[in-house]
Amino acid sequence: MADAQLDVVGVGNAIVDVIAKADEALIERLELSKGTMTLIDSDDADRLYGEMGAGIETSGGSAANTLAGIASLGGAGAYIGKVRDDQLGGVFSHDIKAAGVDYRSRPATEGESTARCLIFVTPDADRTMQTFLGVSVMLGPDDIDPEAIGDAQITYLEGYLFDRDEAKEAFVKAAELAHAAGRKVALSLSDPFCVDRHRASFRHLVEGHVDILFANHDEITSLFETDSFDDAVRQLVGKVDLAAVTRGAEGSVIVTADQVIEIPAEPVASVVDTTGAGDLYAAGVLFGLTQGFELENAGRIGSICAAEVISHYGARPETSLSALVKEKLG
Repeated sequence: MADAQLDVVGVGNAIVDVIAKADEALIERLELSKGTMTLIDSDDADRLYGEMGAGIETSGGSAANTLAGIASLGGAGAYIGKVRDDQLGGVFSHDIKAAGVDYRSRPATEGESTARCLIFVTPDADRTMQTFLGVSVMLGPDDIDPEAIGDAQITYLEGYLFDRDEAKEAFVKAAELAHAAGRKVALSLSDPFCVDRHRASFRHLVEGHVDILFANHDEITSLFETDSFDDAVRQLVGKVDLAAVTRGAEGSVIVTADQVIEIPAEPVASVVDTTGAGDLYAAGVLFGLTQGFELENAGRIGSICAAEVISHYGARPETSLSALVKEKLG
């Protein structure tokens, strides 16, 4: 794969994140499901936005955050995601390009507005996300750029996008293009509610089209319908070449056909906001894999990136991840 021009191309929901501090009383008054991601319509998006305190608006979306992390590590990445030709669409496009990611998707000229995720961060650093997906979910097979897919060592698919049949078709098209070019396909399960809604489809995608799987404890146990993390890990073996599964403060494990590598969590002085932790972990692991690092060090890079992003508000790194990894790994 030495001839690849890109390390990773991501496919996902192009979302503008609006992040604001919130107390427990506000979460309760608004009747939000604390610590989860809930899909909302445009009316709820307007109502909840009006209830938020002063916030930070920046381009987001799970896979887009991962690509921004890869760029901060010094990797070459591109992103495929749909926005409208509106103000938030302009915010998304500007921010992701400014982060060093190649973004060529043309804005839609009709349909719903650009997606936004309203993120309420409580004092315990937990985040409660209310997401209006807008035009982002209209991504379909025609939006997949064969040139970008063929140019990337790894195509990274975001599970959050998986609701519509057109998106499923887009994922399969991207995976088939990647494999035809001799490349690898990675998938993030994204959220246990995504897995609950699409378990059979996810299993089919994983077993037929995915080489590298990213998940957390809840997502992987949901995928295999078991309460046991160890049982879920055992069921993973043989279904993908590699899986990276996060366990919060307990770190993560990297699973291959013949080994399970335990990766400790990177120490962090203060956990401020866990938004983007999984996204940046994936960035570190993907960067490590594309740069030829040993699996244990790829996992370490993932932990270092996750620790940086949870030390401040927002889902994008605030310091050079390349410099941070150099300092930590030597």
